[in-house]
Amino acid sequence: MDYLRSCWAPSSPAGRPRRGSDAAGRQDGLLWYKDGGRVVDGEFSMAVVQANNLLEDHSQVESGLLSATEPDLQGTFVGVYDGHGGPETARYINDHLFNHLRRFASEHKCMSADVVRKAFQATEEGFISVVSSQWSLRPQLAAVGSCCLVGVVCSGTLYVANLGDSRAVLGRLVKGTGEVLAMQLSTEHNASYEEVRRELQASHPDDPHIVFLRHNVWRVKGIIQITRSIGDVYLKKPEFNREPLHSKFRLQETFRRPLLSSDPAISVHQIQPTDKFIIFASDGLWEHLSNQEAVDMVQRSPRNGIARRLVKAAMQEAAKKREVRYSDIKKIDRGVRRHFHDDITVIVVFFDSNATATAAWSRPTVSLRGGGVPIPSNTLAPLSPFSVTTDSVTELNSSY
Repeated sequence: MDYLRSCWAPSSPAGRPRRGSDAAGRQDGLLWYKDGGRVVDGEFSMAVVQANNLLEDHSQVESGLLSATEPDLQGTFVGVYDGHGGPETARYINDHLFNHLRRFASEHKCMSADVVRKAFQATEEGFISVVSSQWSLRPQLAAVGSCCLVGVVCSGTLYVANLGDSRAVLGRLVKGTGEVLAMQLSTEHNASYEEVRRELQASHPDDPHIVFLRHNVWRVKGIIQITRSIGDVYLKKPEFNREPLHSKFRLQETFRRPLLSSDPAISVHQIQPTDKFIIFASDGLWEHLSNQEAVDMVQRSPRNGIARRLVKAAMQEAAKKREVRYSDIKKIDRGVRRHFHDDITVIVVFFDSNATATAAWSRPTVSLRGGGVPIPSNTLAPLSPFSVTTDSVTELNSSY
């Protein structure tokens, strides 16, 4: 079948680009980007800019078969994983969540919210197993976590699942006016929202200090802003809130129930002809652009390279806030760059109403991960988050 595709498919289908194209994305300093490509349901654009010493945003686009056993179950999977405390959890999600989704889709013989939820649960359990198996050697893995935003497009239905404060925003055309309005499809889990604090307090009625202000920011136990994640095992299982985990990570008191949840908020959306595109991005983008500002930029710009332009717009806003030039920020190296903006990941998917009518055998297959600055493997240990000072940990946690 691959041979037939190469003979009869168009001269440069997505997944089989012409020589010299950015098949696996391109690197420009701390910016990685894939300006455009085809997926089963339309087109996509993707970009990542690194700010941390080690890239803590991980991401992926998978398009084609969503099941190992059901050939008609085809679609597009998008994942944005915003790590904190280190890259390990986000990297683990990138390695495992999609495979779990395909496995459960095969078992259920369909795509559903239940399939997505089970994939999240299996990923969380898998990471907890890693923490447990490496507890004596790398106990600080228990203090690493990640937000997790997933979008799955299958048979005209869009599933959006989220843990943490990354965000999925739909651009929908208003027929009467020609405007494209922003519709947020993801639910955020951040203690800065009053409703999130109420939810957390209701689930921990015996703990009046489950969330409180620290440095003028609402945090769970004064530590972390997000209330749902994958990882952060020391805040979910009391047996990991002890030695040999370093004292600077540990809570002084024990707890009886998990302080954070790994249960995603899932929305199911039937894609309409007026639904033009959807933006998936880590909070590094949304710190600087509103939902409507991002949608307006996508609507008025060429599709090719739009993710890169969104990243640039966010960096330009970050530069204004710090009263420096955008060109100056671009010259600042990773690590130091984190004082100006966070890691930023943006993936834009454009819906093509004709794509689902394409013959299954000719639909594009994509498997792509967001990139970052290559780091030699022998430098990972000394640069890991487990060697930073207490002040650095506090600074990193202040963003979550």
